[in-house]
Amino acid sequence: MAQVFRPSANTLVRLALVGGGIVAGVAILMGSLLYRSPALTQAGIHREQPIPFSHQRHVGGNGIDCRFCHTSVEESPFAGIPATETCMTCHSQVLPDAPLIQPVQESWKTGEPIEWTRVYDLPDFVYFDHSVHVAKGVGCTTCHGAIDEMPLTNKAVTLHMQWCLDCHRAPEKYLRPKDKVFDVAWEAPADQLEQGRRLVEEYDVAVGQLTNCSVCHR
Repeated sequence: MAQVFRPSANTLVRLALVGGGIVAGVAILMGSLLYRSPALTQAGIHREQPIPFSHQRHVGGNGIDCRFCHTSVEESPFAGIPATETCMTCHSQVLPDAPLIQPVQESWKTGEPIEWTRVYDLPDFVYFDHSVHVAKGVGCTTCHGAIDEMPLTNKAVTLHMQWCLDCHRAPEKYLRPKDKVFDVAWEAPADQLEQGRRLVEEYDVAVGQLTNCSVCHR
């Protein structure tokens, strides 16, 4: 019986298999890179805002505490967006005629709130509570980065589930004394792991339950 395929067909099949594997590997690699890229995570990208608010000026320069503007961060899941009244506490006297402040003045006169663009916007299937994290010694800069150095606010981290789980699996790497939660200049000490383990016990952090799906997905 005559051969259906030539001997070279074996070589072609091998090349096709190898080529297919390479293409699949490259596709997986490119997909992984895209998944972590700022194009999808928006990390490090400034969001357009109605007013170019500078945390660098207000926090880093003027030393304003986070809680002055984000008033509900200690009692609520949501940190709170400052009302125009909060801005006018200072800007009724400080630079009231500056062009950048005019949208604030207009909001104050008309009663229409300023429509800020959210920088950290979690999906609807993710539950996050600011007050719980603050109460357990998680500092603002742990998630928001060096906010006091940002002339325009950007998202400092990806907020991928893996990023959250890194802390939930080993919170001792990140916890700080409660009086340092809002200290943007705080830096982890050399004995952070040792101190963190003490804080885990002191704050009664239920480490074994932190990776339960229902903690964040309800």
